[in-house]
Amino acid sequence: MAQMTAKPKVCIIGAGCSGFTTAKRLKDYGIPFDVYEASDDIGGTWYYGNPNGMSACYQSLHIDTSKWRLAFEDYPVPADWPDYPHHSLLLGYFRDYVDHFGLREHIRFNTRVENAERQAEGGWAITLSTGEVKHYDALCVANGHHWAARIPEYPGHFDGTQIHSHNYRSPFEPVNCIGKRVLVVGLGNSAMDVASELAQRPIADKLFVSARHGVWIFPKYYKGQPLDKNPAPAWLPKGIKQWLGARMIKGLVGKMSDYGLPEPEIGPFESHGTVSGEFLVRAGSGDITMKGGIERLDGQDVVFADGSREAIDVIVWATGYDIAFPFFKDPAFLADADNRPPPLYKRIMKPGVSDLFYMGLAQPLPTLVNFAEQQSKLVGAFLAGQYLPPPAPEMERVIKADEDYYTGQYYAARRHTIQLDFDHYVRALTKELAQGAKRAKVAGNHPPLTAKQLETA
Repeated sequence: MAQMTAKPKVCIIGAGCSGFTTAKRLKDYGIPFDVYEASDDIGGTWYYGNPNGMSACYQSLHIDTSKWRLAFEDYPVPADWPDYPHHSLLLGYFRDYVDHFGLREHIRFNTRVENAERQAEGGWAITLSTGEVKHYDALCVANGHHWAARIPEYPGHFDGTQIHSHNYRSPFEPVNCIGKRVLVVGLGNSAMDVASELAQRPIADKLFVSARHGVWIFPKYYKGQPLDKNPAPAWLPKGIKQWLGARMIKGLVGKMSDYGLPEPEIGPFESHGTVSGEFLVRAGSGDITMKGGIERLDGQDVVFADGSREAIDVIVWATGYDIAFPFFKDPAFLADADNRPPPLYKRIMKPGVSDLFYMGLAQPLPTLVNFAEQQSKLVGAFLAGQYLPPPAPEMERVIKADEDYYTGQYYAARRHTIQLDFDHYVRALTKELAQGAKRAKVAGNHPPLTAKQLETA
């Protein structure tokens, strides 16, 4: 027998940190939900060896965010953790969180959402990998954005082995790099880690790093404390905060050219932050040979923009990811050709679509782990009738203002389309939640979505 639900029922796609913290918030509000996870456990990209193929974890990976910044608000990390925990500790913490709050029973594992179609009258038809079609009043998208690996195309062909850093696991897997001439392409955080590991003398015979632009590499520590532990206050004007931060970083690391690296053409906060406690030492010790951008591939060689060529056995492409939602067919819900997601209010809601929420779709500095936990405050309150967003024109105005604030200083690149200042975002979101609560009260605190989808008995 089927019955009408009293509250709107929600589908959550993905049981990584964004999905399960959203689930926890909905449970707090008494809002029914189901979570669908393609893998056999929670954790997403932080699940090393994830059988769904979406984890980017390598064996030696430690998170670049300190434990002081990644903890969930209502579930502290263990006091004896190191400053920068190994991925296995983080996954254990996630599992403990899910079990502590009784979320596991709401997650269907080994079940992929194949199609999510919005209905004409509102609500969603969700087609699962089992062939089932389920109906929900609202949809939370939490499928992550570090899994659709992107490899740029270059003229020519390469006869050696190529992998993306997404598939890198160790110096031996999936390709044995011992005694090989290895080229790492990119200067992001994954490139830093992989290059630093492979550059050790007993491993690669020669380690090259190719980059079209120089970047500022931030240290992990400042005066013995994690660099992100005591950030500038969120209320400080952006220009002053960046000026002070740039002075500090330049004072800490000096010139990049002093380490044999290309000198950046931009300031420390005009590109996504690259953090490494080891790369500068490896570069300064002569274990890393820097090369410019790639011009073409030529059999066993790689030819660079300056005309030089190097014999290469293995290429590791640390060249980022595309933003992908394979379950959507409607272009209005997809990222565009420049890797820009749909314009979203507070990076969550699409104006005019009140039953869809994107969770964790940002590259926030310093942390992504608890970003969706903050966003879920708006989603839970909205579905419970305790928050109401402004009218669509005002939402669109705020979207533009927010994007100018968060991404305006970065050079144009696919990797900079979802940048965000975590502390400023949380401060602004807190103010908006208070304003939205007043709007909701004036409107009678009516839940915005009616529970019209039928539950399966």
